[in-house]
Amino acid sequence: MAKLSDLIIQHPEVQNFNELERLVANAGESGQMFLEFDLKPDYRDTPRKWEWRLEAAFTRGTRYD
Repeated sequence: MAKLSDLIIQHPEVQNFNELERLVANAGESGQMFLEFDLKPDYRDTPRKWEWRLEAAFTRGTRYD
């Protein structure tokens, strides 16, 4: 299981929500089965329905781009 907080902590180079989406897509393709939303991303450009966007990125992988 991938935790959103772990992904953010392990990748301090991620500076905005779009970069986070790509990171989540890569996590989905790397064999992770589940994504846990244990915090809200604290980026200036985090959209209102951020959970849906990250879930779609995780499910579709890099094909999401």
